[in-house]
Amino acid sequence: MYEPYPTGAQMPETQRPPVPPSVATAVKVMYAGAAASIIGIVIDIVTINATKTAIENRSRHLTVSQVNASQHALLAGFIVGGLITVAAWIIIARSCQGGKNWARITGTVFFAIATVDTLIDVAGAPVALMVRIWAIVTWLIGLTAVYFLWQRGSSEFFTGTRAA
Repeated sequence: MYEPYPTGAQMPETQRPPVPPSVATAVKVMYAGAAASIIGIVIDIVTINATKTAIENRSRHLTVSQVNASQHALLAGFIVGGLITVAAWIIIARSCQGGKNWARITGTVFFAIATVDTLIDVAGAPVALMVRIWAIVTWLIGLTAVYFLWQRGSSEFFTGTRAA
């Protein structure tokens, strides 16, 4: 027997529209960003001696002990920061795929922060050349993800599922 109205006290869940191609592409790009961040951690570790040399060349007034302490602090920061970045890429990607508009906005804010960080790296932060190059690569990945997140089809998807 067909009941035209639900008999329970709850409203039926609204059907979420399918993920549009632009959001699906953005999610794939974000997963690539997570992978690139893992590669970035490896690059940071492998080039730590070049980073130490860059610190020595830039700050000749530092003692050997201070340079070594800077190297160790940077290495720890590279690893912890890199792992946090990987987690952020994955959380934002999954949330965007789920239609959460906050994730699209948060991802865009993270991209703005990454833009400032990349500009600082490129402008001459005391890091190895490969670290600078890889910062640009991951920035380009972020730019691509943000581009796809703000396409018209993406916007309709996110605003259509905002109440969820």
